Amino acid sequence: MDEKKREMILHGRMGSIIIKLAFPIMLNNLIQTVYNITDTYFVSKLGDTEVAATGFVWNLIFLVISLGMGLSVAGRSMISQYVGAHDEESARHTEAQMFSFLSVLGLVISLIFYILAPLIIRLMGADGELYEYSLVYMRIIMLGMPFSYLYFAFSSARNARGDMVTPMVISAVSVVLNIILDPICIYDWGFGWGVAGAAIATTFARSVIAIAVIVGIFIGKLGIKPTLRDLRFDKTIIGKIMKLGVPASLGQATAAIGFTIMMVMVKSFGELTLAAYVIGSRVNSVVLMPLMGIGWGLTTIAGQNLGAGNIERVKGAFKWSIGYSMIFAVAGGAIMALTTEGIMEIFSDNPVVIEQGTFFLYMIILALPLMGIFQSMIGLYQGTGHTKFSSLMMIGRLWVLRIPMILIMKNYTNFEEKSVWYAIILSNVVICTVGFIGYLQGFWKKKTV
Repeated sequence: MDEKKREMILHGRMGSIIIKLAFPIMLNNLIQTVYNITDTYFVSKLGDTEVAATGFVWNLIFLVISLGMGLSVAGRSMISQYVGAHDEESARHTEAQMFSFLSVLGLVISLIFYILAPLIIRLMGADGELYEYSLVYMRIIMLGMPFSYLYFAFSSARNARGDMVTPMVISAVSVVLNIILDPICIYDWGFGWGVAGAAIATTFARSVIAIAVIVGIFIGKLGIKPTLRDLRFDKTIIGKIMKLGVPASLGQATAAIGFTIMMVMVKSFGELTLAAYVIGSRVNSVVLMPLMGIGWGLTTIAGQNLGAGNIERVKGAFKWSIGYSMIFAVAGGAIMALTTEGIMEIFSDNPVVIEQGTFFLYMIILALPLMGIFQSMIGLYQGTGHTKFSSLMMIGRLWVLRIPMILIMKNYTNFEEKSVWYAIILSNVVICTVGFIGYLQGFWKKKTV
């Protein structure tokens, strides 16, 4: 099966290959997005403060996630280039090292953030009920984070070989279980745990699926069967993973910190604005789903073809990726434009939340084509192993552009909360220009393994 997918990626029709690889990822993203939205919906019935709390600490949680995802990006890039170069032994050994390294790292990082959570949330400015709900939600999620790290390793290993379906199916089972458990854990007719119940449902669902994945890996039913010798730390392989993965992790982690700072800025306009931002961001993730799927699929195509020396196919894949992204961005934006206010009314009956969230979503519609370009650029640079540049793009978009723009507009204009929405669009324009200049320079053509 892996050999057939490799041949397809290296020699098949590029337009159809991108869709074949991206479509399962789109479905996976849709599944995750459906979970996020239903989770937000269930929590929103508790109150605006409760839903604001889950969004308030989300970027802290994403910071922990991003550290694992960044290293899994390195593993995916390495494995895909080895597969493209027909070096199966190196590919399998890298897969095993990914499992060992990320399992240990996940335990250490989740423990650190569990302990530091009260201090960090206080420093972000939360108090009262917002602090209480945020703390309990984040700490429970941290308990299940090591299982997420194991899944990152598995998903990246399969994606690198062109298998997007298996991780999607496993993720779907986890999300369905999560959605079933959410209302049971949250509401009084069930266990009545409130915000904590939402976190417990998520943690339990991820843990059950991760354990099933581990069993499947070691009995060889999921395409990977590492030996104990493979799992012993190999300094050379881990060094390569760190060399490529640390820039990607730092890029995503710094971006997560930047989004956390943004969340603090949004909160400065009031909890209602924070609730509008959280709801709008979750809705936005639905439209971003296909754009992210296309960019993620491009990483495998770029990595394997670069490994095989097919530079022209990498170029072609990037152009097809941009084209598909524009189609989905325009279509998604048109649908959202017709349903924006009605969507906000599903999650809140507060007129201020609805008004601010509706305006935010209209701004997002304008930014969608730029997000499509951005995701394709990130896919190209990560797939070819040039994670430093992709990280600089992610860091620059937030820290160099968006956050300063928000501060300037907040303090020197009368835009108020709209400062955040305008800064999102302007920062995307600038960073896409920078990414395109990098593409024209062609440094991404150099192999990294």
